[in-house]
Amino acid sequence: QVQLAESGGGLVQDGGSLRLYCVASGRIFSTMGWFRQPPGKDREFVAGVTWRGDSSVYADSVKGRFTISRDNAKNTVHLQMNSLKPEDTAVYYCAIAPSLTRYIGRNESDYDQWGQGTQVTVSS
Repeated sequence: QVQLAESGGGLVQDGGSLRLYCVASGRIFSTMGWFRQPPGKDREFVAGVTWRGDSSVYADSVKGRFTISRDNAKNTVHLQMNSLKPEDTAVYYCAIAPSLTRYIGRNESDYDQWGQGTQVTVSS
């Protein structure tokens, strides 16, 4: 079982930037994604990237502001977040979709391994 650890969260101002990191304990040969859970709400899809990093999918709410990328040699996935808004405040989770390689699922059910999350708070 691969372990995931997110980091890079913190408190930023409206319009600021933050870069999240997800480090895995081993190589991941499948699609990976970022989800977030705002206060009092369920987890929602943010972004996903294929195994080889040649395709990405984003939620409409973050498209044009967030960028997902991965470095398989370092077992890492990144989420660059720019132009942050207060509504981006949430706990952000890295996750693995073990049955997917070229396809990026938007559903939480496509992913079965999760990190503990990192808090992102955007002040207004």
